[in-house]
Amino acid sequence: MFDQSRVAAMLPAQDLERAKAFYRDKLGLTPTQTPGGLLYRMAGGTGFSVFLSGGKSAGSHTQLYIEVSDIDQAVKDLKAKGVKFEEYDNPMLKTVDGIADVGGSKAAWLKDSEGNLIALGPPVAVPAKART
Repeated sequence: MFDQSRVAAMLPAQDLERAKAFYRDKLGLTPTQTPGGLLYRMAGGTGFSVFLSGGKSAGSHTQLYIEVSDIDQAVKDLKAKGVKFEEYDNPMLKTVDGIADVGGSKAAWLKDSEGNLIALGPPVAVPAKART
């Protein structure tokens, strides 16, 4: 039933204008305004929405994963724009200057203006069998 379906993340925001400014000024993204909030179109026909919500994001787990080809450069560029990266130091995950080694790959996490936890990392490989 869902094998040909696309997916997209939906992120809550208590203040849509504040969220819009964060994604524009920090990540360089421009939304399409929709009746339900903001729609960000990304490469490959993917995207995510930010919608007005009375609730506050817990930010305790990854809510959005953005693929980047060079994590070191992406983190450097975003830090130059004032983005703060999460630091972790526990048995499961340790970051150094905001970047973690995760099974031979690198990843980094940041929170948007609304407290949503966003991960940056390498492209997700989808097995050929899963694409058919």
